[in-house]
Amino acid sequence: MTSDDQQGIARKFYSALQLLDRVPHDVVALIARLSIAAVFWQSGQTKVDGWQVTDNAIYLFENEYRLPLIDPWLAAHAAAFAEHLFPLLLVIGFASRLSALALLGMTVVIEIFVYPDAWPTHGIWAVCLLVIIAGGPGRASIDYLLARSFGVCRTGR
Repeated sequence: MTSDDQQGIARKFYSALQLLDRVPHDVVALIARLSIAAVFWQSGQTKVDGWQVTDNAIYLFENEYRLPLIDPWLAAHAAAFAEHLFPLLLVIGFASRLSALALLGMTVVIEIFVYPDAWPTHGIWAVCLLVIIAGGPGRASIDYLLARSFGVCRTGR
């Protein structure tokens, strides 16, 4: 392979990388919001039957999860509430950064106190949440529309 061939391959590779630079944050943020919302919503659904937290959910908090400093009954109810509220807010893009921060806090608690060996899964969750926290929810969100109406939108995102 000649030097010209190598340079041609390098140019093509660099051009392909430049295409990846064009992926808009709005698309990445929307996918992050919807996918992580689904994870927590589905978890929340396992804890309720209609509007009631199930006895099984409370049992898990008493016997398997065993979080320190919080009553299992309260923890089960708080988790069920949070796993429904924050995903809903992420889907519509309202209070997105705060919702993502709350779910990141839950993820950290789950990782440290409940399933410490599940760090690869929790790492993926954390990345989705950090994309939203650090970069915002994107333009397909109520947050963006509110910021735009108040004239406080950041440009370049």
